[in-house]
Amino acid sequence: MTSSIFLSATTFIYGLAGFLYCFAWVFKKPGAGRVATWVTLGGLAGNTAGFILRWMESYRMGFGHAPLSNLYESLIFFAWTIALIYLFIERRYQNRVIGAFSAPLAFLTMAYASLSPNISDRIQPLIPALKSNWLIAHVITCFIGYGAFAVAFGVSIMYLLKSRRSEDEGGLFGRFPSASVLDELTHQLGMFGFLFLSAGIITGAVWANSAWGRYWGWDPKETWSLITWFIYATLLHARMMRGWRGRRIAWLSIVGFGAVLFTYFGVNLLPGLHSYQSMGQ
Repeated sequence: MTSSIFLSATTFIYGLAGFLYCFAWVFKKPGAGRVATWVTLGGLAGNTAGFILRWMESYRMGFGHAPLSNLYESLIFFAWTIALIYLFIERRYQNRVIGAFSAPLAFLTMAYASLSPNISDRIQPLIPALKSNWLIAHVITCFIGYGAFAVAFGVSIMYLLKSRRSEDEGGLFGRFPSASVLDELTHQLGMFGFLFLSAGIITGAVWANSAWGRYWGWDPKETWSLITWFIYATLLHARMMRGWRGRRIAWLSIVGFGAVLFTYFGVNLLPGLHSYQSMGQ
């Protein structure tokens, strides 16, 4: 399929972008950083084109639907949200070192989708429960939130490295944004992701009611989505009401992203309506 070719190529484009960002950071080569930005933009364009082509191919096969229904397609969209949110952050803060901790996440996501022998890129018809516009709203909002949490994870790692090497002003970690900027960025990304995760849980509940006749059933993915929501709610509450800053917020962000990964991947090992195996995929 043409879309698979585009998306496989995008994997290596994101990988090249991650390499260039790291090279620019380690060897103080701003030119490589500028090239990395353009490469990331190219990866985002390829990601978008592959997504659209896959959507068109599904219609040509006679069962057209948005490519958001199985693990392969969701990984493709996840990588797209990471790249898009990162590029916005880069433009706003004018600091490409963050790309060394964000672009590799987009690459690893695409690599897992494209290169794992356990994931099929075949386009398949939807089961009746998935034939709903609420599914599209649910997946889009959840993965925008996940993308923000992924970039926040990278920024939190940067904060912890920066705080441990505060005296290293001329070294590798001295090229990071200031600790206060990293701390505030973690908070902003956490809040942005939390809002979209909340919208994703709400739209998911509406979809569940239309598909299975109930809003909430304590399915493993529903349960872990709620756990993830509470972790980020704790982060925001601790920040705004308790005045937490710095390392504690960074660690909460990292724990939260761990919960995101388990919500996304771990629950597929458990029986439930949200398991991709139970969806016939």
